[in-house]
Amino acid sequence: MSAAMPGLPSVPVGPNLSIFDPVFLGMDEYGEAVNVPMIYRNMLIGGEPGAGKSCLLNTIVGHAALCPDVTLCLIDGKQVELGLWRDRAEVFVGPDLDYAIATLHRLQQVMDNRYAYLLSQRRQKIGPNDVFGQILVACDEIAYFAATVGDKKTQELFAALLRDIVARGRAVGIIVVAATQRPSFDIIPTSLRDLFAWRFAGRCTTDASSDIILGRGWAEKGFSANTVDPTNQGVGYLISEEGTPQLMKGAFMTTADIIRVADYAAWTIAPNRDSTAELRAVA
Repeated sequence: MSAAMPGLPSVPVGPNLSIFDPVFLGMDEYGEAVNVPMIYRNMLIGGEPGAGKSCLLNTIVGHAALCPDVTLCLIDGKQVELGLWRDRAEVFVGPDLDYAIATLHRLQQVMDNRYAYLLSQRRQKIGPNDVFGQILVACDEIAYFAATVGDKKTQELFAALLRDIVARGRAVGIIVVAATQRPSFDIIPTSLRDLFAWRFAGRCTTDASSDIILGRGWAEKGFSANTVDPTNQGVGYLISEEGTPQLMKGAFMTTADIIRVADYAAWTIAPNRDSTAELRAVA
């Protein structure tokens, strides 16, 4: 641009996002943009197959992929939903429960190491431009790892490790975004659900399934994802930990969009070397 128009200032090409910036998710029923802060928070996404869970997950991962201050850790039982981001990710786990458990163990150790550092510095949480970068842990289909493959012992271990990271990781910059197409109490117990500050319920087949994601009693108050038209993919209710469900439609990225953004992110953002060493040190 500046070469074709001499005199204009040169603008370097590159991302200008941070995980400390609100993440654009879509539009509400009044046409207003829905932007949510993800730092120091986690998000749970649920709904029936085809409800738009993976689209919302990809939107969040897309924001994080363009943030130089974020390391991506992706866990995807199907491989193909998050696999397009693997060149930008530091860790990519496919349908391998043992590898998923080992990765969560590493994250748990990273979390403990970071808390030990904060304690030595008499601090309570990390901040922007800190010595540590942030880590986004995106898990598509919790049920695959927590209820489908492996035996009961390994399934329960996966669930316990994930719960610990969700519960304790926020202050040290470890953010979890998890999705499931089986919103049931055996997959998402109340003790886990309530740890997620943000929760999104896409189209569900029953009021009970909607309440498993949003919280007990919301269907009785008129907020049920069971009322969402099954042909209106991406529509659902978003709730914060202290809010009221908000009807919204998630943004949609085509496969071509995801590939373009993922390739750009992998090209422009080298993985954070400090975070890489930190994760590999406990492998």
